[in-house]
Amino acid sequence: MAFNYDPNSANTTVAAVDDSKKLRIGIIGTGWIADAHIASYKKMKDVEIVAGCDLIPGKADAFFRKHGIIGVKTDYASHKEMLADKSLNLDAVSVCTYNRQHAPCAIDSLNAGIHVLLEKPMCVTTEEAVEIIKAEKASGKVLSIGFQPRLDANMKMIKKIVDSGELGKIYYIQTGGGRRRGIPTPFGTTFIEDKTAGLGALGDIGCYSLDMVLNAIGYPKPLTVSGYKSDFFGKDPNYSGYKPEKREEYAKLFGVDDFAAAFVRLEGGIILDFRIAWAMNIDTPGDTIILGTKGGLRIPSTDCWNGTVGGAMKIYHEVCGLQTVTEVPIIPEDKNMSLFDKKIRSFLDACKGIAPVPVPSSQIIYNQAIIDGIAKSHAAGKEIEIEIPEF
Repeated sequence: MAFNYDPNSANTTVAAVDDSKKLRIGIIGTGWIADAHIASYKKMKDVEIVAGCDLIPGKADAFFRKHGIIGVKTDYASHKEMLADKSLNLDAVSVCTYNRQHAPCAIDSLNAGIHVLLEKPMCVTTEEAVEIIKAEKASGKVLSIGFQPRLDANMKMIKKIVDSGELGKIYYIQTGGGRRRGIPTPFGTTFIEDKTAGLGALGDIGCYSLDMVLNAIGYPKPLTVSGYKSDFFGKDPNYSGYKPEKREEYAKLFGVDDFAAAFVRLEGGIILDFRIAWAMNIDTPGDTIILGTKGGLRIPSTDCWNGTVGGAMKIYHEVCGLQTVTEVPIIPEDKNMSLFDKKIRSFLDACKGIAPVPVPSSQIIYNQAIIDGIAKSHAAGKEIEIEIPEF
């Protein structure tokens, strides 16, 4: 018996996984996030890891050896060379590269007729997202984006509350998150250099907070955005979050946002008030709030935003004419499967055609368009319209 995850259920179900034919998996990019992918793939009985590649010579081979996986082909100069190796008979790949390589690696994999699990953020620009979806449509293959927080039972509860009608018509949302000191540099500079990341806090943690609320309300189309972003902390050589011996170096290389905020108009007359931070001089930019005509929902923030709910949620509504607050207790963590295991399992089931795509591109392109729109609005110094083609 093995775990088979239903992404529409709050609970893990135990079902027999057919491992008579193993899915042949490749890993593109073997940096730190690939560690989580490989750890989950190793738990799946219907998976065979057959190939991997990285731009740094020898890195992929060392990666698989570290994880105790032998016989994996890694002698590739690029992801294109790996994808062209027909002897691999690849079924699917995890794209675990830095942000600016997400689009080309995903597009090339889809064009090669291979299913893709693409790490977040989807990419850097809306234009890239459009090209990814064109490749997806042409290939007929599965493309899922790596938003595992959506699979958490508490996140699903937020959507259940909205879908129940308890809040009435949603008209205003405040969301975001932040870290007091949390620019991610423990693994080097790929997160903070423009040439590799393209996006900072916006792409790293902003995409999660947007997905939390947008998924809950059915992912309405974004119409306009007035955005702002800054880099005061990242470019400061005195920033205390850097290693002391690296402060000058990291400050010079920092080329993305460490804070962003926006006012977004969504289809259906909904207003989205958003802010996100890798660094700030306060403990939190505020709880997430969803206001409706019948009730309001408060979702407590966390000290270090990582896509989770910070405590018991509260619904503010009227019961028999009395103003009432209903507390929604935190649902305990699923001990059978981690969120990352659920992400991998639900992707594999989609590849097999026995489950829907857990995080479809048709939704995440709206997420990406908001992120990109914030950057473009900031550059323009004014509110801009968000344009997304129909597919």
